[in-house]
Amino acid sequence: MDESLQDLGDHIAAGLGDAIVSSEVDRGELTLATTAGKIVKVLKFLRDDPACHFSVLVDICGADNPGRAKRFDVVYHLLSMHQNQRLRVKLETDEEAQVPSVVGVYPAANWFEREAFDLYGILFSGHPDLRRILTDYGFTGHPLRKDFPVTGFVEVRYDDELKRVAYEPVKLTQEFRNFDFESPWEAAEYLLPGDEKASEGEG
Repeated sequence: MDESLQDLGDHIAAGLGDAIVSSEVDRGELTLATTAGKIVKVLKFLRDDPACHFSVLVDICGADNPGRAKRFDVVYHLLSMHQNQRLRVKLETDEEAQVPSVVGVYPAANWFEREAFDLYGILFSGHPDLRRILTDYGFTGHPLRKDFPVTGFVEVRYDDELKRVAYEPVKLTQEFRNFDFESPWEAAEYLLPGDEKASEGEG
């Protein structure tokens, strides 16, 4: 299996030249790395080349690595039913650079790219309708970024007086696990039933 994937990786690298930054087979999966400027060329080759025939775009997803200058990975998962093979293509980008949209190559990329934009803030140039798809129109931030607060920025509730949904800043009455009462999280200063026997034995 790994040998056939390696042969496929070599064939793709030979056909695309410097458009392929790296090719790796790991755990029975082939992963190709490219750059944003070459992604359309790479995916067209993978779709149209007879030895590849990756006709199905399964998914596009993002990954956040805030410690890197190019903090985002954009990952494309492809399926060739003709070859019975799966393939992963990835590239790196940052918060400002725009990745060319591949909707013209795979129409299914439309909602996947909108999802990556919504949840990570990854920008796609040439997309026909790049707007949020999972969060609300007035949502602030991108919730799958590592630096996005767990509590979010606003909370939503229905206001019976206004007869509409109201947005309010998140207010925490106390910090997580910093309770102002005795609790199992903080050692109780009083004896719990049964503990007095342990105390007597220690004395």
